[in-house]
Formats: sequence, structure tokens, C-alpha cells
Amino acid sequence: MKYMIMQDVFYIVVLMGLSIPLGNYIYKVMSGEKVFLSPLLVPVEKKIYKLMGTDGQEEMSAKKYAYSVVLFSVAGFVFLFLLLMLQGFLPLNPQKMRGTSWHLAFNTAASFISNTNWQAYSGESTLSYLTQFLGLTVQNFVSAATGIAVLFALIRGFTAKQKTTLGNFWADLTRIVIYVLIPLSMVVVLLLVSQGVVQTFSQYKEIASFGSGEAQVIPLGPAASQIAIKQLGTNGGGFFGMNSAFPLENPTILSNFIQVLSILLIPASLCVSFGKAVKDGKQGRTVYAAMLIFFAAALIAATASEQLTGPMLNGAISSGSMEGKEVIHGVGGSTLWAVATTAASNGSVNAMHDSLTPMAGLVTMFLMQLGEIVFGGVGSGLYGMLAFVLLTVFIAGLMVGRTPEYLGKKVEPFDMKMVCLLVLTPPLLTLLGTAVAVSMPFAASWLTNSGAHGFSEILYAFSSMANNNGSAFAGFNANTVFTNVTGGIIMLLVRFIPIGAAIFLAGNMAKKKTIAVSEGTLSTSNPTFIGLLIGVILIVGALSFLPALALGPIADFVTSR
Repeated sequence: MKYMIMQDVFYIVVLMGLSIPLGNYIYKVMSGEKVFLSPLLVPVEKKIYKLMGTDGQEEMSAKKYAYSVVLFSVAGFVFLFLLLMLQGFLPLNPQKMRGTSWHLAFNTAASFISNTNWQAYSGESTLSYLTQFLGLTVQNFVSAATGIAVLFALIRGFTAKQKTTLGNFWADLTRIVIYVLIPLSMVVVLLLVSQGVVQTFSQYKEIASFGSGEAQVIPLGPAASQIAIKQLGTNGGGFFGMNSAFPLENPTILSNFIQVLSILLIPASLCVSFGKAVKDGKQGRTVYAAMLIFFAAALIAATASEQLTGPMLNGAISSGSMEGKEVIHGVGGSTLWAVATTAASNGSVNAMHDSLTPMAGLVTMFLMQLGEIVFGGVGSGLYGMLAFVLLTVFIAGLMVGRTPEYLGKKVEPFDMKMVCLLVLTPPLLTLLGTAVAVSMPFAASWLTNSGAHGFSEILYAFSSMANNNGSAFAGFNANTVFTNVTGGIIMLLVRFIPIGAAIFLAGNMAKKKTIAVSEGTLSTSNPTFIGLLIGVILIVGALSFLPALALGPIADFVTSR
């Protein structure tokens, strides 16, 4: 237990230490300031604008910004859908993989353009190398960049004074990819390859198994390049079906630490960027503190459950539950990853979440159900948290009889409508999808387990898809027409409804005058406000999901003792 505490503290310290300089760097990039990569990348940036036929300096209205996001995403969806269907006729397919079914192609395309990366397949037995790197890896970059771009559009809405524009989506997208995501990914790729993560275009290798001598096929591929951006971009889709529990995807203790650090690195850094952008570091630290408190509480609860409520051996509790975990990672490394990947909308795993103890499973599920705002996805997590900040400000304003204000802007009815879309869309679609799934007459055939744990498998699946996470309780058979189509629609709705709400919220905020701070202005950067914010988030989460959690992991815990 002592080792696990030291590991978790070290992780948080390193995360915070790296997030400050990276957050400052991202702010400078998005503000158009000169950075150390500018001499190399400014000419590249200009050539990209020329190739796209756009002017990077042109300002866009909220409507045009939203239209550009949707247009770009639709183009990506169509390209990926066709690539998945036609991969059997395309090159770089040494294992002769056939095209996927139409419903799996629909689900996978929806999953990757929405930054969910839910996988109803095993990559090594379903997808060609071309599909993996040209389809999935490219979407890992641009879907992550889209989330960050929308965040900065919202930030500009808060900082603008009586403006009707929010910046340029194409410029935001380009800068994020070439100045932030590609350089960081190159560093992480080199670190992962140094640890033995596979990166090759060679065919799969057939070897004789040790001892039995039976033939065994070892899957290969350009994995490291996809793994780096899947973690940094909070995408999470594994190159191999076992994800980061597979030795060729995550072979050492150091590779494990690099990957789990990468999951939260950019989301944490964006809190710093937010404080710099609004010219008030306290606001960034407030959001950062609320996220860290949730993360630490979840980590303590999940680790305690896995360590102290493991299986009974000879009448005594064993030293941790190791079911579904790799020995090299143990309880501590597996639990840290499980909490980090569900706090962010990442969804990669280094252990089987279906094998978590009931209370640890509840923690990972509830982190998703909060709306992926405890760091959350790159960009999307922070604009989701800012929606909760505005909701908290509004509630506090009602309590004291004042017009709610945030960052010098009045929070008015239209703003609250957009906030409600941001806050309520994920829980609504989670519960709706779960309800429809369990009502299907053949739902039992999708499950490995029955009873409360079987229900948890379905609830976890739709919590994951409706919160752009992508992880799963592996006992749920996801590759069915119903789940692929229903899940694909849910993933698209829960991605683009909040994106549209965030952009139009930004557009409305940008039009407003800035109000001077007075003695009666509610402070949004002190411990009291942090406590109120945490309370509002918990109340919304509890009211939305407590009945479902009672039928799933809570009932599973009670009946398994």
C-alpha cells in the first residue's frame, strides 16, 4: 500500500510540474505568439493555409465556426467509413483483412471522429495497417484538435468585448496539430519505441510457443505512432484488441508511466492555458483544483476497493485483487490507469475493467457519468467543466438574489440554455441508451454475466459511449447491429450537441459588455466556490445516476459479499 501511495503522489507531482510549462506554451501558440518552434513551423503553417484555400487571419462568427467544425467532421466520417468498408481492396494490408460490415464501419467512424474510440472489434484481426494509420491515427489527431479549438473559441467568447467573431477554426485546428500534437507525439513515440513498443510494417510473425512447440502468431504493425496520440489526444483506441494490457503495446513499467501520464497531460495543461487566456490565473487554478480533488478522491476509493476487498483466500483477504491485471502493473498501476482513463475521455486500459471489484467499477463508471469533466477530453473536458462553473454561478446568484456573472459577463437565459445542453445531453443519452438496450429481448445473449453485474456491463457500455470515453466492461458483446447503430448515433449526438452549445455560448458571451468587479461580485476563485462547484457536480451526477448505479455496481457489491 505504501508503494502505491508513493506512486500516485509521484504521478500527480510530475503531472502538475509538466502541465505548467506546457499550458503556457499552448496559450502562446493559440494566441499567435512566437514560440521556439515558430522558425520551423510558421512556413509550414502558411503552406497548409494555402493548400486549404483559406485565410488564417479571417475571423468567423459562431455560426460559421460551428459550420466549419461540422463540415470537417462529416468529411472525416465519410472518408473513414469508406476506408473501413474498402480496406480489402487497398494496399498496406499484408494480412489480407477484408472490409468491415456496414454497421461496424458506421460505429467505428462515428467513434473516432467523436474522440470516443469505442472499439467493437480487435484491431489486429480486423483492420489493415492502412486503415490503422491513415484512418484511425489521423482522426486521433484531428478529433483531439477539434476539441481544443472549440475550447479556445469559448475562451475568446469570455474575453472578447462586444465582438461577433470567435477566431478561425481552420487556423486553430492547424496550429494545434502542428505546434502541439505532432511535436508531443514524436517525443512520446521515441520514448515508447525505446521501451520495445512495436513500430513496423512487417507481416505478422509465426513462432513456436515455448514448451508446447505449437505455432503462435505474433501481431505487429505501426503501433507506437498510434499509441502516442491515442493517449495524448485522450482518444484511447488501442492498436491491438487488448489495448495497453498487450505486451507489445505496453511492455515495461516506464512505458506504462509514460502512457498514463500522457492521458492527463494536455487536459491538465489546458487549465493553465485557460488562466493565462482570461488574464486571471486564479480562475485556471480553481478549475484545476476542483479536478484534482475529484481525481484524488476517486483514486483513493478505487485503490482501496481493489486492495482491501479482493478475493478471500483461506478465510483471509488476499493482498489485492489481481484478476484481469498484468503482474507487471499490479493493483496500483492498474488502478491509477483505470481512474485516469475514465477521468479523462480516454478509454484505453491496461487491465480488464470487467474484473474490477464492484466499488472500483462504480468509481470508473461514475467518473464518466459526471460528463468526463475531471480533466476530461482534450478541450471538451474543460469546456464541460466551464459549463458546470456557469451553472454554479447561476445557482449562487439565485441564492443571494444577484444577477449571475462570470469573468465580467452576465449569465443570461440563452447562456443557461446552452449550459443545460452541455450538462444534460450526456446523462440523458446514457440512460436512454441503457434503457433501450436492457429492454431488447436478446440483451442477455450479449452478456458474459447475469444479474447486477450483467446490468453493470450494459450501463458501463452506454456510459462510455455517451461520454466519449471508449472503455468497456469486456463481458459485453458490442459488435451487434443494434449496439453499433445505436451507439454510433449516441456518440455523434453527445459529441456535436455540446460542441454546438459551447460555440453558440461563446458567440453570445463575445457580444456582451464587460462589467466592472464590485464588492457584491461573487468570487469564483476561492475555496468556498470550489466547494460549491464540487457540490453542484455531485448533485447533478447523483440525481441522474444513483438509481441506475444502485441496480448495477452497488447491488453487485452487496450480493458479492
